[in-house]
Amino acid sequence: IFECDECGSLQCQRCEEELHQQERLRNHERTRIKPGHVPYCDSCKGANGNIMHASMMGSRQRAAVRCQVCKINLCVECQKRTHAGGSKRKHPITVYHAGKTQEEEEGMDEETKRRKMAEKVVSFLLVDETEEIQVRNEEDFINKLDCNPDQHLKVVSIFGNTGDGKSHTLNHTFFYGREVFKTSPAQESCTVGVWAAYDPVRKVVVIDTEGLLGATVNLSQRTRLLLKVLAISDLVIYRTRADRLHNDLFKFLGDASEAYLKHFTKELKATTARCGLDVPLSTLGPGVIIFHETVYTKLLGSDHPSEVPEKLIQDRFRKLSCFPEAFSSIHYKGTRTYNPPTDFSGLRRAVEQQLENNTTRSPRQPGVIYKALKALSDRFSGEIPDDQMAHSSFFPDEYFTCSSVCLSCGCGCKKSMNHAKEGVPHESKSRCRYSHQYDNRVYTCKACYERGMEVSVVPKTSASTDSPWLGLAKYAWSGYVIECPNCGVVYRSRQYWFGNQDPVNTVVRTEIEHVWPGTDGFLKDNNNAAQRLLDGMNFMAQSVSELSLGPTKAVTSWLTDQIAPSYWRPNSQILSCNKCNTPFKDNDTKHHCRACGEGFCDGCSSKTRPVPERGWGPAPVRVCDNCYENRGIQLDVAELPTDEEGGTLIARKVGEAVQNTLGAVVTAMDIPLGLVKDAARPAYWVPDHEILHCHNCRKEFSVKLSKHHCRACGQGFCDECSHERRAVPSRGWDHPVRVCFNCNKKPGDL
Repeated sequence: IFECDECGSLQCQRCEEELHQQERLRNHERTRIKPGHVPYCDSCKGANGNIMHASMMGSRQRAAVRCQVCKINLCVECQKRTHAGGSKRKHPITVYHAGKTQEEEEGMDEETKRRKMAEKVVSFLLVDETEEIQVRNEEDFINKLDCNPDQHLKVVSIFGNTGDGKSHTLNHTFFYGREVFKTSPAQESCTVGVWAAYDPVRKVVVIDTEGLLGATVNLSQRTRLLLKVLAISDLVIYRTRADRLHNDLFKFLGDASEAYLKHFTKELKATTARCGLDVPLSTLGPGVIIFHETVYTKLLGSDHPSEVPEKLIQDRFRKLSCFPEAFSSIHYKGTRTYNPPTDFSGLRRAVEQQLENNTTRSPRQPGVIYKALKALSDRFSGEIPDDQMAHSSFFPDEYFTCSSVCLSCGCGCKKSMNHAKEGVPHESKSRCRYSHQYDNRVYTCKACYERGMEVSVVPKTSASTDSPWLGLAKYAWSGYVIECPNCGVVYRSRQYWFGNQDPVNTVVRTEIEHVWPGTDGFLKDNNNAAQRLLDGMNFMAQSVSELSLGPTKAVTSWLTDQIAPSYWRPNSQILSCNKCNTPFKDNDTKHHCRACGEGFCDGCSSKTRPVPERGWGPAPVRVCDNCYENRGIQLDVAELPTDEEGGTLIARKVGEAVQNTLGAVVTAMDIPLGLVKDAARPAYWVPDHEILHCHNCRKEFSVKLSKHHCRACGQGFCDECSHERRAVPSRGWDHPVRVCFNCNKKPGDL
């Protein structure tokens, strides 16, 4: 930032402060570095910082080049002296292009300096036509503006019909006619979305918007985007080239004011609190300048000089029943163009006058501007169904409210858009009607209601105080129960042999509630007795299976050895595959080759052929790969089976037939078991045939990956994603049962 000639160095802000706090350095003359700065030559100073050839040159020289290898700046004289010969002659250098001298810059007039500052300004796409912000974050926004992050700025935006020259107006008002914002003589609109640029002269962010009444798709979303830009603006220019002010102008500003007060004021306050912004976002809207250019008609108020144009505009708003209460001020600025080009000097002065007024809207840092736009985009986004549009207004409530519709009565939610992200439930002011399809009745305890409390209750299989098996027994005898957390069990469906009354007439009262898309609904069938019975039987079967796994394997191995031919190696001696040497684990199956009798894994003994020399024939039997390849080799007479071995061989064949038959029976039993599970499934569970993959990790289910239902939401999960245990009283599970990770994270009772 600074160059100190006496220190002989360039210094940042912190170094300059720390160095020149010292007494001996305090009186050094420092120069603030400007764009295009050329440093002094590093070789001109001696060991003590003295100028080596100052007497010859008369003054210290500015550098002409920078050596990229030596990392030093050199004037022409020092470059010849140090880099003219030897290896340094080949060093790459960068040439400094000296700009205008300080005296020349000081000689420029103020207008020329401003034009020079505006030469480097470029615009960028801020928000596209689908309301997606095109800058990654706050830092990217500041970099594209090319401004200081601590600089306090205001925002100026422009609105108007397509083809009225909005981009042209901004270019001539702020950037001296340079085409910062693209203009085009074509019929198609040249501005799509929202574009932004930084005016370094007036310290403002200039925003160009897409024109109204254009032939565009997503018209509703693009119109909503205009109001987001208006909400973050400090000054709005409404550009019109109509010879007379149309009602559309007043209707647009009136509807924008109403929507701003209704939807954006509260959100801007919430953004201030949520983001911890030091500068509060004003809840009062921006100032408005109506820039009216005519050719053949007089300007507003010119017929009667005593009448103020702003007063005539307010009267026009009142006649149309449009009240622009949200705007801090409304000004009229007109120009009559007898011969082109248009005179923008009057508009420029009016804009500069409004920007100097900080009584209502104060400047803020660019990061605050980005956070406000990001918050509004996150809140008010998403597609807008055309069938819900009220086209009598420029900014109907449907642009900013939730688009969800009750499945039972068809009324819409009145909450703001994307309220579900903050955990706020849907809400409608109208009453709902009962639908048998959704069973949208809610039961509340009548006794608690009379005591001033509203406690929801649901029918379920058993009471929370009953054990699982005792609850099943009571359910079989006296039916389902309705239990209140305060009053206990208030109803049993078969409490008496006859004369049992409906709970609605005795212990509960009903309310009809809305059914919103994506919610669990109001299924009252929480009778899960059948599923409880299956869960209990599965648990018992699994426990017995796990406890008996070891003894079963040992007994099976012993029985196999008893009926095996004598030439087979005993199972207890087979520890690994005889070919690939893979060790056998507890769950691995050992296979004997019918030819040699050794033990193999399934991969090394998958071939089959008759082995008549061992008594296996004519049907093919399992042999190892080696014996399959050596099928031509015959056994010696001594190796042929004896009569005793023949009997053992018959026993082995019978054993294999029994095993195959039992396996087929077990497989056949799996089919009716699946049918029983579907019949016992609670009503809110997703059917097994519809569950193809885990609802959480998306793994596909297979024979090896079992599917499990979460007792809270009813979706299908793998074991890893649903191994938590928790009570689900709302579904009739009063004891800890399987729930998924997502349901387990929910606070309170499920």
